[in-house]
Amino acid sequence: MRRREFIALVGSTAAAWPLMVSAQPPALPVVGVVSGRSPESDTRNVSAFYKGLGEAGYVDGQNVTVEYHWVEGRYDRLPAVMADLVRRQVAVIATTGNNTAALAAKAATTKIPIVFAVGADPVKLGLVASLARPGGNATGVNGFLAEVDAKRLRLLHDMVPKAVRVAVLVNPANTWSAEGALQGTQEAAAATGLQLRILNATTIADIDAAFAGFAQERPDALFVAADSFFSSRAVQLIILAARERLPAVYSLRDFVIAGGLMGYGADLAEMVRQVGVYTGSVLKGAKPADLPVLQSTKFDFAINLQTARALDIEVPSGLLSIADEVIE
Repeated sequence: MRRREFIALVGSTAAAWPLMVSAQPPALPVVGVVSGRSPESDTRNVSAFYKGLGEAGYVDGQNVTVEYHWVEGRYDRLPAVMADLVRRQVAVIATTGNNTAALAAKAATTKIPIVFAVGADPVKLGLVASLARPGGNATGVNGFLAEVDAKRLRLLHDMVPKAVRVAVLVNPANTWSAEGALQGTQEAAAATGLQLRILNATTIADIDAAFAGFAQERPDALFVAADSFFSSRAVQLIILAARERLPAVYSLRDFVIAGGLMGYGADLAEMVRQVGVYTGSVLKGAKPADLPVLQSTKFDFAINLQTARALDIEVPSGLLSIADEVIE
C-alpha cells in the first residue's frame, strides 16, 4: 500500500471512531440484590424477585442487570458487599428479608435507592421517617416480626399443650431479629405460663452445641427464630430436632416442607416479589421517599402430619382447620 493511500485510510477510520462510539448501546442499569441466605435455600425468593421485577416491566439481561450477593448468615460480610455496590454506583440496592442487610445498606449510602423486606418496624429501625411517607432513599415491605413471633409461640403451645419449658434459638448477630423474637416470645410466654430458655447460635458449631446441651437440661419444645442463617441451615435444624424428638416451630413453610413439624410467618416469597415490583418502580424514576412502606398481608401456617405422627403428637382439629397447608 502506498504511503498516501495509507494516510487516507487511517484518516477516514479515525474520523469514523466518534460515530462508532456513539452507536454503542447504553449500559444497562445494575440492581444489587443482597440476601442473608445461601443460594441453595433462596431459590423460591429469587424466582419471586424476578417475577416482581417482570411485573414492573424489567427482565434481567434485557433492560436491567441483576447481581445477587448471598452472605449465607455471615453478617460481617455485609459492609464490604454494600461498599462495593456503592463504589460502583448501582441503580438500586435491594435486600430480601433481612433487617441487618437493610441497615447495612442504609449505613452505606444516603443517595442510592434502597428497597427492603424487613421483619421489624422500619421506623424503629431508622430506615424510614414514616410508613406512609418514608422520606430519604429507602422503602420496602414490613413483615411484623415481633407480632408474628408471639403468635408462633402460642401456636406451638396449642400443638403441645403439655409443654412447659421451651428453648428459643436466636442469632445474636442478627440483632433486630433476635430482639424481636425475644420480645414476642416473652409476651406470649407470660400469657401462657411457658418457661423460656434462650439459646444463641451464630455458626453451625453453635447450633450443634445448643442441641448437645439438651442432654443436661432438656426442653419440652423448640422455637426457632426467624433468621436467614437458620433458613440456610434448615436441614441441620430439622435433623437435630428429630433426633431429640423435640416438637419445633419455625418461621417459614420451607422448614415444614423439609420435614419440620410446623411453621408460621409472613410469606417471604410474596414480600420479595413486592420488593421486585418496587425495584422496577424505582428504575422507572419513582423516588423511595414517595413510595409508602407496604405491610405484609399474607401469612402461612403449615403443619407436617408425618412429622407429628413420628413425634406421637395428635394434631388438634382446631389447628388443622386454620392451617394454610397440611403436609401428609
